[in-house]
Amino acid sequence: MNWFTWLGDFFSDPDRRDGSNAIVHRIAEHLLLSGEALLYAALLAVPLGLLIGYTGRGVTAVTAMAGATRALPTLGLVTLAVLLAGVGDTAVLVPLVALAAPPLLVAAVEGVRGTDPDVRDAARGVGLTHPQVLWQVCLPSALPTLLAGFRTATVQVIATATVAAYVGLGGLGRYVVDGLATRDYAVTIGGALLVVLLAVAAQVFFALLARYAIPPGLRAQQRAAGRRSS
Repeated sequence: MNWFTWLGDFFSDPDRRDGSNAIVHRIAEHLLLSGEALLYAALLAVPLGLLIGYTGRGVTAVTAMAGATRALPTLGLVTLAVLLAGVGDTAVLVPLVALAAPPLLVAAVEGVRGTDPDVRDAARGVGLTHPQVLWQVCLPSALPTLLAGFRTATVQVIATATVAAYVGLGGLGRYVVDGLATRDYAVTIGGALLVVLLAVAAQVFFALLARYAIPPGLRAQQRAAGRRSS
């Protein structure tokens, strides 16, 4: 049996159309869990990153921490969270937030640090306070970098949220784990394909968001800065 036959069997199965095991239901569960993790990570990392980027204090520590977190085993964190908090959403949200926060933190720091110093000085010169400079000058300038950080974090979380199935939760990982447990490779491959497609859709969404949400003038400045740095 080849992959196309497996995928045909997976998508044509009536169980995938209605009920708790339907594809739409599993995608909704996956998106809800991923969105919750990204929200918590953003609330923790973005304000801290903006502050560190503006003051310049702690940049080295942020870079080192971001590198160290890439080596953390997600499944190991899930296991530890289950031992400490029991089976539930917390057991999955903790490692997903730990995965999503570093790229958001680094993006916020680097985005603010990339603001033209002359523009910041000019803003201070016309009487803006430090909070006003941060929110009215630095944050708009950091928006492209922030969106890139959100894109990276979102793709990583969507791909990793499959671990929720290991602690009995839902999402697309349910197909992968259950398929492997029963040697139903059609279900496993179908679930894996849906995760990949969801991650690709997230990439496309953020690419369109960067294209239409960022003012053309700011995009031109970013391209000019990139050419100067190269």
